[in-house]
Amino acid sequence: MIIDAMDLLYTGRFDGFCIVSSDSDFARLAARIREQGVTVYGFGERKTPRPFITACDKFVYFDVLNSTDDETSTTAAAQKKAKEMATKNAKDKTLLAMLRNAAAAVSDDTGWGNLGAVGSHVNKQSPEFDSRNYGFARLSDLVEATGQFEMDRSGKVQKGIRIKARSK
Repeated sequence: MIIDAMDLLYTGRFDGFCIVSSDSDFARLAARIREQGVTVYGFGERKTPRPFITACDKFVYFDVLNSTDDETSTTAAAQKKAKEMATKNAKDKTLLAMLRNAAAAVSDDTGWGNLGAVGSHVNKQSPEFDSRNYGFARLSDLVEATGQFEMDRSGKVQKGIRIKARSK
């Protein structure tokens, strides 16, 4: 499969490759494809080794793909439990640090930045990042649930975000 992938890479006809595996043996293939300026999407299980995940431009876990947004198929108790878990996940220290660093990196002189740029920055730092991993369908919902950011939806800044000032 690796030889076939390299043959396809050298044809120059592809803008991206998709590697579906939870095996770290494909980390070097993903890195080599990226060296040629081609985007690599990885898909795998939660047990996927970190070297393969970081070798991809974007990595998506299978369980995120298998989850459904059909709320009618779940009980009210299951929905409540999922919401509680999502709220707990939104307070994860690693997640908060990652979001704060991204917001600071993309913000302008006034402290405001674009939410899409924050998402892009986070994805570059952590290819497996997906708001669905934390129980939220959208990044904006996750950011709001953290309680650490101000959101501007007035239109002055397209989906604006800034870090809330810490109270004394």
